[in-house]
Amino acid sequence: MLFNSLGFFVFLFVVLLLYYTPVLSWKGKKAMLLLSSYVFYALWNPPLVILLWISTMVDWTAGKKLAILQNEKKRKLWLILSMVVNLGFLAFFKYGDFLLENFVLLMQSIGLDFQARPMDIILPMGISFYTFQTMSYTIDMYQRKTERAKTMLDFALYVTFFPQLVAGPIVRAKELITQFYEPKKATVNQFLWGAFLLTIGLFQKVVMADTLLSGASDTVFGSKDVLHGLDAWMGTLAFSGQIFFDFAGYSTCAIGIALMLGIALPDNFRYPYASIGFSDLWRRWHITLSTWLRDYLYIPLGGNRKGLTRTYVALMVTMLLGGLWHGAAWTFVVWGALHGIYLVIERQFRGRVKAKTTGWQGFMLALLTYTCVNITWVFFRAREFVTAKNMMASMFLGNTDGAQVLHTFEIVKVSTVIAGLFLCHWYMRNRTMKDVSKKVSPVLMGVFWAILVFFIVISQGSGEQFIYFQF
Repeated sequence: MLFNSLGFFVFLFVVLLLYYTPVLSWKGKKAMLLLSSYVFYALWNPPLVILLWISTMVDWTAGKKLAILQNEKKRKLWLILSMVVNLGFLAFFKYGDFLLENFVLLMQSIGLDFQARPMDIILPMGISFYTFQTMSYTIDMYQRKTERAKTMLDFALYVTFFPQLVAGPIVRAKELITQFYEPKKATVNQFLWGAFLLTIGLFQKVVMADTLLSGASDTVFGSKDVLHGLDAWMGTLAFSGQIFFDFAGYSTCAIGIALMLGIALPDNFRYPYASIGFSDLWRRWHITLSTWLRDYLYIPLGGNRKGLTRTYVALMVTMLLGGLWHGAAWTFVVWGALHGIYLVIERQFRGRVKAKTTGWQGFMLALLTYTCVNITWVFFRAREFVTAKNMMASMFLGNTDGAQVLHTFEIVKVSTVIAGLFLCHWYMRNRTMKDVSKKVSPVLMGVFWAILVFFIVISQGSGEQFIYFQF
């Protein structure tokens, strides 16, 4: 079920009605939320709910054992079982065809005429997100960083909580499970702010991503021709805005819906296109994934505690695997590798180059960072390397003879939206939406809210699923 669908609002109305009825006990409300979460997921593909059940049962059982066992070998075996099950599901459903395809190419490269029929595996929606979320529970239990969930119901709801089930934020157990222990009820202000965030998220998705930017992005990256340099840049910029508005829109919707239930979810985006450097970028973009990779991959690999070379290796491995997490294609690996290289270069220059992060100098550094980010988006968006190669050639070799696939209106529209996006991020760099809203009169906030709703209603977006559903 999509947030940007009429059916979802019927679903949400029923959930809120049941949640705030005085008839149900807190346990009954949690059971209702759990059942609603399964319905929310099953409306896409009912049989795949079984995967959620298996992950839930395995990690609940592993968590119980890790809480009571003292023998480190036995504790390690339960941790391994959890990781094998979760990563096994992820490897099979997300990377099965990719691994098979590359195995066939490897065999053919050494002269063996090996053929294999593609398995055509259905990718379960949100498997990358809920797998990482439930794994974090067992890893933290093994490291004794969190306590065991009090009940099976609390843990199952943690795994399947519908607002953030399919595209995050990726929430740690200590951030969410503990909120289920006591009755939760949103205050009037929380409910209204949650509804406002839901509106903001839908506006980002429906109006900004789908209506204003997706057309230019799809046209440019769908072209088989070598493009005019301006068209290539406009298509790449359009995608940079599209993926931000799409993914940040989902996260904002999720945070808003949860807040309407009185439950707090962590921020996932903090105006990332105003980042000054790539360390700053990953503190602002998909925050819950970057912190997951930091805590469960980068630090265990040595982090920055075992010398410069080890740090660089840890950075590259983390970003390569982070790229592969996003999709089963080598273009995603290149995307991750570029981010790893950027981070290594940044560390090499850190301390040697003194630069201000405020004023015009900070603004220009943020613009440079954003430009470098757009180079990586080419590989993220391109389905094939030939497309990425053509795009890079068009963008950086001054190609003025290439195909012009965008109309003047599309170019002006993308330029205006992206300029506004960058300036907005720069202005909000050290601010929060909540703080800014407090300085605006309630009347103006109401008018602004009404305008957002109006544009959502009249929007001619395609109503497509969120981009990160496919990851």
